[in-house]
Amino acid sequence: MKKIKIGFLPLYIKLYDDCGFVVRPRTEPFYEELACRFEELGFDVMRSPFCNVEEEFKAAVSKFEEEGADCIVTWHAAYSPSLECIKVLSGTSLPIVVLDTTEVYDFSPLQDGDELNYCHGIHGVMDMTNMLKRAGKAYAIAAGHYPTSNVVEKAAGYVKAAVGAASLKGTKVGTIGGSFDGMGDFLISDEELKEVFGVEAVYSDGAELTALRNEVTDEEIEAEMAWDAENYIAISDIDEETHRKTVRNCLAVRHWIEKHGLEAFTVNFREIRPENGLEIMPFMEACKAMARGIGYAGEGDVMTAAVTGAMMRGFGTAAFVEIFCPDWKGGSLMLSHMGEYNMALANGKSEMKKISFIFGEADDPIVGYGCYKGGEAIFTNVFKNEKGTYTMLISPVEMLDVREDNFVGTVRGWMRPKMPLPEFLERISMAGVTHHSSLIYDATISEVEFFAKILGLETVIVD
Repeated sequence: MKKIKIGFLPLYIKLYDDCGFVVRPRTEPFYEELACRFEELGFDVMRSPFCNVEEEFKAAVSKFEEEGADCIVTWHAAYSPSLECIKVLSGTSLPIVVLDTTEVYDFSPLQDGDELNYCHGIHGVMDMTNMLKRAGKAYAIAAGHYPTSNVVEKAAGYVKAAVGAASLKGTKVGTIGGSFDGMGDFLISDEELKEVFGVEAVYSDGAELTALRNEVTDEEIEAEMAWDAENYIAISDIDEETHRKTVRNCLAVRHWIEKHGLEAFTVNFREIRPENGLEIMPFMEACKAMARGIGYAGEGDVMTAAVTGAMMRGFGTAAFVEIFCPDWKGGSLMLSHMGEYNMALANGKSEMKKISFIFGEADDPIVGYGCYKGGEAIFTNVFKNEKGTYTMLISPVEMLDVREDNFVGTVRGWMRPKMPLPEFLERISMAGVTHHSSLIYDATISEVEFFAKILGLETVIVD
């Protein structure tokens, strides 16, 4: 995935330059130090001269936009009157993250009085955020001292959330086979998907998929089979004919994704049949696509697929999940699905085996499986509420570090909420969640809240 590009905007006040107030020699090197820290965290940082007046802010933000910045991070080197920047910052489509930090760590009563000149940007932050709030511009703020706190890392988390959310508008989600009959919780019309999320649904065509499947070359198939042999552990006999057919169909789906520039897709396994373009359900491609950062959800759920894809583009560690079975004794929930999971988030090498496909007219496929790794995560669910608008439920959870289990050959992972399991299940269902969810590793509640805020979603926190 390409690096996220930050437009790093330093705010200052013209009055100081006009009066000969010497602050820049200390604050400009500190700005550079902060920029370098963002680069150490893996971002591409666009720098800017200190901005005082509206024309300077306009020039800086225009440059960020023209050169492909994904997000603006502001830093107040000193107080800066908000009316100089607010029109530009509230008018840009780029998300805003506010870095609120100062160079001096100790500002107790015994500190040298001259240090006040270098550490008073906070009231500029308050002035600007008030005006951003009034303008209805979504923003996040990370406050703390650098380098004694993780304030830059906090800002970086907000940047990732912002970039993911902002990436959703204008994307396309593919659907193979439409929605599963009878599932109503995640259904959304094409019009509403476009209006609420800015996402276009692209429907598969049987003739097109058939043509793409027939165009897959023997060389491609051999290379993919070799990749599978290196990256999976075979836990059953893998006959070559079934493996080749699985790979051919999966590569047809991959080429369909590439052809239409899809950022996410979904498959209804009940509609997989030759006249619809595929001979087998492309379980393995769903797993590999998620590992590449392509959003996915099962059963024709275009909404969850698209949102999960946006989470992947921001946080990088997201997956489509379903809650399957409660472990009342251990206080955890088994996450599973028929054969789709993000294999990049597995706790070890993935498994593969041939299965008998009894759920439709498709041929028997080779399927990949694995267990999700342990770690802190955020469980999320986007659903339509009683007002007809959309809400995101956000809940911090622990993914258990499972090293031995009796479910080899199954998609699996055990998720433990931060509260007693019965209370968690009651609260999420009382909120109105769907049975299709997303999981984000190493994110925070506030980061995911910012993600939802940019999308215009209400939030429910279950912690």
